[in-house]
Amino acid sequence: MAIQKEPGQKGVNWSNIAVGAIMNMFKVTTLGQPLEVLKTQMAANRSQTMLEATRAVWARGGVAGFFQGLIPWAWIEASTKGGVLLFTASEIEGTCVGMGVHPFFAGLAGGCGGGIAQAYATMGFTTCMKTVEITRHKEAAAGVQRSTFQVFMDIYRKEGIRGVNKGVNAVALRQCTNWGSRMGFARLAENTIRNVRGKGENDKLSAMDKILSSSIGGALATWNQPIEVVRVEMQSMAKATENVNRPKKLTVFNTLGFIYKENGLKGLYRGVTPRIGLGIWQTVCMVSFADYVKAWVKERQ
Repeated sequence: MAIQKEPGQKGVNWSNIAVGAIMNMFKVTTLGQPLEVLKTQMAANRSQTMLEATRAVWARGGVAGFFQGLIPWAWIEASTKGGVLLFTASEIEGTCVGMGVHPFFAGLAGGCGGGIAQAYATMGFTTCMKTVEITRHKEAAAGVQRSTFQVFMDIYRKEGIRGVNKGVNAVALRQCTNWGSRMGFARLAENTIRNVRGKGENDKLSAMDKILSSSIGGALATWNQPIEVVRVEMQSMAKATENVNRPKKLTVFNTLGFIYKENGLKGLYRGVTPRIGLGIWQTVCMVSFADYVKAWVKERQ
């Protein structure tokens, strides 16, 4: 990934775990969580426009409404998944680069591997609880008042660990395609910029060139928005009684079919606008900024 082993470097770079956790914490605490809340609001309420979703989030608590779910769920998720992602992806990408694989395919492999690892290692539980935090106002509107921890215990008692990890396969598919696309496209953009500017493979790009590359990667990676909408629907607190057509036992494929029947193709891409912003910021933080943090850490080792 952004933080990758130099070609020929031996051993495992364990510092990537700490760097990944720090960079992802920075990402989510700044622009990450507000864009995540807005994206989730639109994905869970597919009839809302972006303006209506913004007003709905604001009505839940003003500025604080945009940071709903940040503490503790988004922080727990960010620190754990950031470390797993950056460590796994950097080892895979570094190995591929050392074998002479093209940067695009090396980034694609690293991103896919890192995304899958973080999904199954950390994100099933934390993503579920963060989505519950954002969407449980639907229950409150019906007169049901429960804390996040009460929701967790109720889910665990009824469905066990499988219920808590509901939607984790959709999360894994999303993260695999997310980070594979982000890192692959970002590396391809970096390679293209080098060619346009007449720079060699080992020549450093300017900060603006790296940010531009990451922005391109983050924006293009939003092609998989339907997977994200499916994930939100599977983890949402909406009850099956709200819509008789909503399957009682949700899978990735029957949820996809349900959303398409109810809202069409537009429904599957609901929330893509804030997600473009989120994808750009995530990729800038975890690719461009992380490169500089990696270099700083390496100088002090």
